[in-house]
Amino acid sequence: MSPPDRLPADLVLEGGGVKGVALVGAAVELLRRYRFERVAGSSAGAVLAAFLATGLDADGVLERASRLEYDRVPDAWAPVPVVAPAVGLLVRSGLHPGRYVAEWVRRELADLGVRTFGDLRRDDPGDDPALAPWQRYRLVVTATDVTRGRLLRLPWDYRDYGLDPDAQPVADAVRASLAIPYFFSPQTLRDPRTGRRSTLVDGGVLSNFPVETFDRTDAAAPRWPTFGIGVGDTLSDEDASVFPHGRLLPGPLGLLDSLVATTVTARDRSYLAQPCVRRRAFSIDTSGTGLTEFDIDEAERARLVASGTAAARDFLAGWSWEDYLRECRGAG
Repeated sequence: MSPPDRLPADLVLEGGGVKGVALVGAAVELLRRYRFERVAGSSAGAVLAAFLATGLDADGVLERASRLEYDRVPDAWAPVPVVAPAVGLLVRSGLHPGRYVAEWVRRELADLGVRTFGDLRRDDPGDDPALAPWQRYRLVVTATDVTRGRLLRLPWDYRDYGLDPDAQPVADAVRASLAIPYFFSPQTLRDPRTGRRSTLVDGGVLSNFPVETFDRTDAAAPRWPTFGIGVGDTLSDEDASVFPHGRLLPGPLGLLDSLVATTVTARDRSYLAQPCVRRRAFSIDTSGTGLTEFDIDEAERARLVASGTAAARDFLAGWSWEDYLRECRGAG
């Protein structure tokens, strides 16, 4: 059980496919000291963010995470090996439909009483006064609109598409954020005012680690910290790949695979290297596990969770809220 006197904090979770398993260990460790007022995430980070936004404690997070059958995440368009994924890639722009993980998220959130973003509304008079009513939620997930060429922060940006943020299903936003290009099929968002359709893919294409999501825009000092948890190392020398065994793909296909993987995993690295960003964020060592290796066994999943736990403990051992305020926010 989590202690009742936990401190408030916001949390931002990086995407990283199956590497996101490590986020569970780190988040659970932080939950023993902090409660999360708001949570943001991209791709795999969006899945965990959605559950944390419901207010689950450490035990609840571990219980929910244990229910996901990872080997079912790369599902099939039809029960025809090899042929169905190839047809899906050519016709629907994705090897896998992503139905299993979307319905799993929908079912588990509904069991927790959360279906739409209206169930996660948060009205706190102490928040940044610049926050509009459509930005006052416990959860934000990122997606990329490749039709309009823009980053989406959902539910904040639903209004730009003529949609009521309160009425939008949380699971739909999470599924859009999960749409690793070419691995999962993209999602479609339709503007009811014009009928125009936008194609949405993984939020990591434009911002895989949006640590600044909850930063205040007024002159006031933050009331509590925003922590960021990443699942990659800036100096990693592993081959970047989306497709399983992508490093073996020939010529143009191999280049495309590496390009997509690099876009999803490395977009924010220069920003994250800034000293005051690094003060409030930490990365978990997930080397040896590929982005889309969802067939990892139980021992590998346990290793990733333990790696996340260790990274969080190391971070907390050197964390000082007072030092951060003084050195990075100019507060006395």
